[in-house]
Amino acid sequence: MGVQNMQAIENVAVVMVPFPAQGHLNQLLHLSRLISSHNIPVHYVASATHSRQARLRIQGWDPLSTHSQLIHFLEFPTPAFHSPDPNPHDPVKFPSHLQPSFDAALLLRQPVASVLSKLSPTAKRLVVIYDSIFPSVIQDVASIPNGEAYSFQSVSTFCISSYYWEALGRPSEIDDDVAEKIPSKGTATTMTSEMRKLVDSQSEYRKYSSGALFNTCRAIEAPFLDVLAKINAKQWAIGPFNPIEMTKNSTKQRYNYSDWLDNQAPDSVIYVSFGTTTSLTNEQIHAIAVGLENSGQKFIWVLRDADRGDIFVGDTRVCQLPEGYEERIKLKGQGIILRDWAPQLEILAHASIGGFMSHCGWNSCMESMSMGVPMAAWPMHSDQPHNALLVTKVLKMGVVVKDWAHWDEFVESLTIEKAVRELMASKQGEELRRRAVELSTAITKSVAGGDTRREFDDFIAHICR
Repeated sequence: MGVQNMQAIENVAVVMVPFPAQGHLNQLLHLSRLISSHNIPVHYVASATHSRQARLRIQGWDPLSTHSQLIHFLEFPTPAFHSPDPNPHDPVKFPSHLQPSFDAALLLRQPVASVLSKLSPTAKRLVVIYDSIFPSVIQDVASIPNGEAYSFQSVSTFCISSYYWEALGRPSEIDDDVAEKIPSKGTATTMTSEMRKLVDSQSEYRKYSSGALFNTCRAIEAPFLDVLAKINAKQWAIGPFNPIEMTKNSTKQRYNYSDWLDNQAPDSVIYVSFGTTTSLTNEQIHAIAVGLENSGQKFIWVLRDADRGDIFVGDTRVCQLPEGYEERIKLKGQGIILRDWAPQLEILAHASIGGFMSHCGWNSCMESMSMGVPMAAWPMHSDQPHNALLVTKVLKMGVVVKDWAHWDEFVESLTIEKAVRELMASKQGEELRRRAVELSTAITKSVAGGDTRREFDDFIAHICR
């Protein structure tokens, strides 16, 4: 994405306000990189804990590059909050253990207001980009004479637009079968009542947004963007935020799995990861282990518990595998178990990866699509059931591991085994891989000189007007 006129953009400063969960921190840090590449200073505002978390997990780009030096991390203390262990036995898989962290984030209003006051005299225009989950934190932008705010929507437009289909019309791409599978808004199966209460408490503050930003592009979600264009006065689809090509400096680090991946055939390994907010029971972990082994397919599995609200405190639960399992699959050369956070984007970019078993968080979906990797969809909570439908039924680049109609049911090892074989060792799997590569190519073209490039340039021109 090209650098704009220097005279115009040196008068603009951007304040980035992310929500304190990994998938949200990550997306707005990627967006900070893109905006800073236009020689626009970006001030990334978060609690000290979550700022440190975001920086620790940078992947796909070089944080020491020239433009990255324009990203300034402004860290604030938040009142002490409880950071309990995740509960793998919660019937609803929403990460309720993170609620104290989410509630504490609402107290960032005063520090954010102070930053806006201090930065306002230093720029012709002060642009605030904030996570749409908590607009109350940026409400004081209304009192900044040269300030304006833009909401970042961290989920798919398929998910958001589905709530408007009844009023605005359902896209022709969505048949009755897909429409019937969509969870209703705010259903207790996807979100806790505490989180729903937080979201509802924010509705009165949405008026401060001058436009909406989406981490998607028309190559992926054109029909759903068209629905939202009917209700958004201004919107820009400027995704994917994540890099679509790995830089040399981002991939030079070798990991304990690097040599193993390098020695596998192209498209022969399935990557298994359920994100940073999923906590599984030992029984479900055992079923996954058996299913993967019995599939006969090569795999790399990130087996870790969900993040705490503060990832730097407390001992992390060690997820239990069947006795002798890890040694056996290593001896057979069938797979590798990773016990810590892993650079997912860089793993998905590896030539040996031919599939991705995922919870279908929007970050993971965008990264998988960008890298041309088909998915085995196992949604857990929030927008993930919607994303799983998008991947499997609309884009047709994935298989279903868990149908959301059976959200509360245990997934048996045989179900997992069949899904892995279907994705990795069948004619249908080959077709899904072809579709995924086709979509990745379209995304790359969109970023290079298509819709994403045009919309991003339009957004930069808009804030530099």
